[in-house]
Amino acid sequence: MHQSEIKIIVNLLEKQRGFDFSGYREAMLERRIQKRINATGCKHSDEYIEFLLQNPDEFDLLIDVFTINVSRFFRNSLTWEYIRKIIIPNLLNSKIKANDSSLRFWSAGCSYGEEPYSLAIILKEILSKEDTSYNINIFATDLDKKALERASAGIYGFESLKKVPYGILKKYFTNKGDQYELDSEIKEMTNISFFDLLDKKHLVPPDSIYGGFDIVFCRNVLIYFNIDTQKIIFNKLFKSLKTNGYLVLGDSEMPDEDYKYILKRENSCCKIYRKVGG
Repeated sequence: MHQSEIKIIVNLLEKQRGFDFSGYREAMLERRIQKRINATGCKHSDEYIEFLLQNPDEFDLLIDVFTINVSRFFRNSLTWEYIRKIIIPNLLNSKIKANDSSLRFWSAGCSYGEEPYSLAIILKEILSKEDTSYNINIFATDLDKKALERASAGIYGFESLKKVPYGILKKYFTNKGDQYELDSEIKEMTNISFFDLLDKKHLVPPDSIYGGFDIVFCRNVLIYFNIDTQKIIFNKLFKSLKTNGYLVLGDSEMPDEDYKYILKRENSCCKIYRKVGG
């Protein structure tokens, strides 16, 4: 598939649906487009472009394969244990010292909601033992509107729940046949909304108003973008953090070299960084 053909398809997507995928890695775009070419029975990309123009619903199916979601509760258990045992207690101690009762979090690229809901469960467990009352705001955003619908519903199959301890499963989920529905109290802790990380008008999700996050999760999102686009997104994530706020990245992701003195890695086991400057 030629680069020019990929560009035509990407431009059509932006024109027809308003999504700009030009910052995605070319190899990833080519693989996903080829998947739809095969699914539609087209013989080559020129034929697929004609198919797109004649079948507008195909744009939505193409967007679906561009935004493939892989997620589960407490994915990467070591990261979540460190957040539960070290990060959250440290954060609460600093809040008490500052007489600050607000806790603000952002899950950027939340997929079906497992990540922000995992955080909500941890907070619920920890804060139930605390004397202090906190104003908790968890913002969860994604580009995939179908994924956001599933996140709002809060109904999951076993694959999403593999890492959930049995006690937590029994406490916060209701078994309904071969699926589990998340407790409404946990769902209500989380604000789920559409947000494009490449939105030129907004630094942070509009629902959050001003950012100022204590922890930002952006795991296994940057890997889909080319280097220049990664820099744009990373700058946005960094600016959205409070000083001494934490950025949680995926295992194969790391900050740009420009941030090596203002983002301090918390340990050698997890990709968790603390904002110490900027």
